[in-house]
Amino acid sequence: MCGIYCSVRVSSADDHRVNAEVFQAFSEQLRSANGSRGPDAQTLYTLHLPAPQSPRNPSKGEARGNELQIELFASELLLRGRAAVVQPHQQEGDVFCWNGEVFEGLDIDPEENDGARMFARFRLDCTPDSVPALLGNIEGPYAFVFYHSLTEKLYFARDPLGRRSLLIHRPSLSFPYLLLSSVSAGNHPAYQFEELSTGGILCLDVGRMRQSNDFVNGFNDSLSIIPRRASVAKFAEISRVNTALPPEDMPPLDPFSCGPFPKAWSDAVDELISHLDRSVMLRVRDIPVEFCQEGKARVAVLFSGGIDSTMLAFLAHRHVPGDEAIDLINVAFENPRKIHVRLGGNSDMLPKRERKRYRKVGETMKVVDGETAPYLVPDRVTGLQEVDELRKLCPGRTWNFVEVDVPYEESLAARPVVEAVMWPSRTVMDLSLAMALYFASRGVGRIRGSSSKCYQPYTSHARVLLNGLGSDELLGGYGRHRSAFIARGWEGVIDELQLELDRIPIRNLGRDDRIISSHGKETRHPFLSLSVVSFLAGLPVYLKLDPRLDVGKGDKTLLRLAALKVGLIQASARKKRAMQFGSHSARMEAGEGERRGDLIIGSTAMDSS
Repeated sequence: MCGIYCSVRVSSADDHRVNAEVFQAFSEQLRSANGSRGPDAQTLYTLHLPAPQSPRNPSKGEARGNELQIELFASELLLRGRAAVVQPHQQEGDVFCWNGEVFEGLDIDPEENDGARMFARFRLDCTPDSVPALLGNIEGPYAFVFYHSLTEKLYFARDPLGRRSLLIHRPSLSFPYLLLSSVSAGNHPAYQFEELSTGGILCLDVGRMRQSNDFVNGFNDSLSIIPRRASVAKFAEISRVNTALPPEDMPPLDPFSCGPFPKAWSDAVDELISHLDRSVMLRVRDIPVEFCQEGKARVAVLFSGGIDSTMLAFLAHRHVPGDEAIDLINVAFENPRKIHVRLGGNSDMLPKRERKRYRKVGETMKVVDGETAPYLVPDRVTGLQEVDELRKLCPGRTWNFVEVDVPYEESLAARPVVEAVMWPSRTVMDLSLAMALYFASRGVGRIRGSSSKCYQPYTSHARVLLNGLGSDELLGGYGRHRSAFIARGWEGVIDELQLELDRIPIRNLGRDDRIISSHGKETRHPFLSLSVVSFLAGLPVYLKLDPRLDVGKGDKTLLRLAALKVGLIQASARKKRAMQFGSHSARMEAGEGERRGDLIIGSTAMDSS
């Protein structure tokens, strides 16, 4: 994993529209932000491409076009082999920045660097016709920038699901330069970042740009999008949802009934366990030990105690050496709004639908050992229950249940930093989710000793964090899937699941990558392996969920059956709860109860100007 920064502009000596000092200042800020993602090695490489000679009078050296300068910076987080590989990769004028992991499609020795292997493949055969197959035959998250000196072309893209962040500032009349960056430095007047689309592979003909005296128009004329073309490779595009409808007389299948399951369901359960187990295995093996003490955790799970994270923890147990701990990171926020209600205060600051629920929860949560418990939030309660189930099911494993408690004042102090890192994401929901991920991935908390009342400080140094994102989208875990069934039957559910798949690349993954990677950690999504996605998308919908059953049974039914089969009895019955509500990172202050999640937050992100 690494951070990438690339800029393309007219040489400062030739362009008086760009303030060189301002450009240099924000470039340094962007390099610094990307440096946090890869603390093990960092390098800047600069290319100077002279303006072409005028064909009319080359002897006089008359230039037609512009001299261009390309800066490429990359930072490296060591997650393969024993020594960090310095990026950008360079050879004979070719330059490659790689932020990714290859889990399938390319045999890589544990001591090899996948970025170096990909660089060699790009150099061997890099044309607009060959690149789709080159990328479409590998599975894993990635974002990259590659400059091919022979053809003077700059290629850049993200994987089809957008699991790694890459932002783009397109040249404009006011800001005539191209910027590509894994992360921004917050809101800045000199750039307008947006998420790079995953719809294709972008190719910039730099040689053609050099011949233009107008950088902005030259960029627009020289940029092309190369289609991914699923027909040429297994992992080129996201699979489509199976549209087969169930038999009209198919009875509901209760996952908690005692009778034997029909073979179709039984086979689907076995296949899901097999696919998910392999996905987890590929994501936890061969992690270097250099940065962890012997026996300490190299793998952590973002752990709410829900069915998704508990299943991932159990499967990780199968593949992480038995003498190593696995960190289960559980985050809880001190939320004055909800604490006030628990303690019997005026609940007017809560919307009506929440008042009764939180007063009921408060009866069991407001006092522990005679003291108020601001961090005994819903995710903490289920997390404690599920770590107990894991310890019984996997007794030889050390499970570090890391309680990350975030005081209200600390969350307020961190908010400007979080807003800057998550930029250009900037809605109320973005912030509440990003806050939870920011503190969870930092991993600073405490663990309980042999006595439940005895705590000791603990910081998780695991560089790989497993994340259960994707299961709700693939297996029908949201309330909107039930609503679609009520409105339009099984066809409505199929359409909604397809919409979920289509939206994955444009929703949360880039934001989450920016937040988690700011601590020098890497998130990995076993449910979002393109192999797992292909398997689940190809299953008939009625094998995955059954909205005719109650919540906690009919949503993600296939995963519930899988959890039951491996022995996770309590986890199999957990109901869906959004991270921001389970951790209490959302709606902390009076008046926020009815704020819509899609509202734009105030302009409080760190301003670099």
